[in-house]
Amino acid sequence: MRFITDSEPAPADALALDNTADVLTQADALQAHHAVLLNFPKWTDGRAYSQAVLLRARLKFKGDIVATGDVMVDMLPLLQRCGFSAVQLRADQNIESARRALGFFAHFYQTVPPERGTTAGAAA
Repeated sequence: MRFITDSEPAPADALALDNTADVLTQADALQAHHAVLLNFPKWTDGRAYSQAVLLRARLKFKGDIVATGDVMVDMLPLLQRCGFSAVQLRADQNIESARRALGFFAHFYQTVPPERGTTAGAAA
């Protein structure tokens, strides 16, 4: 997972989607973009997780999916599992803590669509 700092600009060709957008209707628009920005207006609002899963599983989007907004370290394992490839953490979050959080869980009991068909989500 890649970390984007507050001072870094978003990818130039990114398609920014509100968390209320129906990503399945964006299939044509995705063709012109190599990155999608999905917003978390509050860390308790998880609709962008579902959007990322739909982008990866149903639309087979191969580009970057970037989590923006109220993104906290605690969210990183699930963000990664749902198909996010980059995050822009909330300003008060520590990047070193974020890197450690990505290694907390080696195995999961349930899989999410991007993991299905692989052994990445299988419990040992």
